[in-house]
Amino acid sequence: MTPGTNDPTVALELERLILDAPRRYTPYQAARAADVPMELATRFWRAMGFPDIGQSRALTDGDVIALRRLAGLVESGLLSESMAIQVARSTGQTTARLAGWQMDTFLENLTQSVEPGLTRADVAYPLVELLLPELEQFLVYVWRRQLAAVTGRVVQAAEDNEITSGRLAVGFADLVGFTRLSRRLEEEELGELVETFENTCSDLIVGQGGRVIKTLGDEILYVSEDPATAAEIALGLIEALAGDDTIPPVRVGMAFGTVTSRMGDVFGTTVNLASRLTSIAPKDAVLIDGEFAAALEQNGSVAPADSEGPGLAEALSAAAGMPASGLPVPGPEAGARFHLQPMWRRPVRGLGLVEPWLLTRRLKAE
Repeated sequence: MTPGTNDPTVALELERLILDAPRRYTPYQAARAADVPMELATRFWRAMGFPDIGQSRALTDGDVIALRRLAGLVESGLLSESMAIQVARSTGQTTARLAGWQMDTFLENLTQSVEPGLTRADVAYPLVELLLPELEQFLVYVWRRQLAAVTGRVVQAAEDNEITSGRLAVGFADLVGFTRLSRRLEEEELGELVETFENTCSDLIVGQGGRVIKTLGDEILYVSEDPATAAEIALGLIEALAGDDTIPPVRVGMAFGTVTSRMGDVFGTTVNLASRLTSIAPKDAVLIDGEFAAALEQNGSVAPADSEGPGLAEALSAAAGMPASGLPVPGPEAGARFHLQPMWRRPVRGLGLVEPWLLTRRLKAE
């Protein structure tokens, strides 16, 4: 029987449907059944994002099995205890956001035309019942594809430290004036704007071969192993969003250098520099740092004639670790697709004096 709106067991029935098991254990009983010390079990549950529940009988056989498996990875030596905690935390954080988005979206869009007298709670049970097996299979499929892609990058790394620390192009795309705009828009309009921005950026970044690291409402962070690809993405974002009158102007800041990767996120001075460049970039423009500019010239994406000013030669020689006179100088072949213009050097908080470069497309007639 489908539980009705006024039935106090609606939440419990939905939980049992999703978990496919009734509540049976207190946390202590679940830890004992899994043969895992209570202290370690608590650390696992907190890492997964589950709150402390005292001695409430709220856990199922599935909780016991998951706890045993995670502890078993530690006991077998496949994972250290700290690594197992990281696995639990990264999985919990990622799936919590995914589950929240899915339910908000599905229940909002699929229950708008309910029959008179019915509420969202009335249709939630049959809706979840239909969606659950399909979403579960799709989640596993996407996870396996993503895992295969990441594994491929890891095994191709030349050195072990390249797995967690390597040279990447880092880009931030930011909506200009979003805070002021958000005060004027209705919640629904604001949500549609953010969704359009995130979807447009994500599709373009992934389609060009970059990787989306995270979105922060009015900002998106992406990386690429190839500076030219990152540059193409940045200019593509400006061009794509400029054609949408509902989206505010966009600015992009990028930097190239050593980046530390951890739990799906990226950290380090390069990331900080890209963020700072974004904050000072003009609207509908792309700013990059000197090392990024040097990398573009070194791979022929920028012709020397398009690299105005003396600063790039020094940056290129420093990046390559040799005197400027000993560097190979690419000619203005068809591969030179970008143009660089040096901007005024300026102090950047926490990073000292920085010389940004304005990145644009190289006109075919040049």
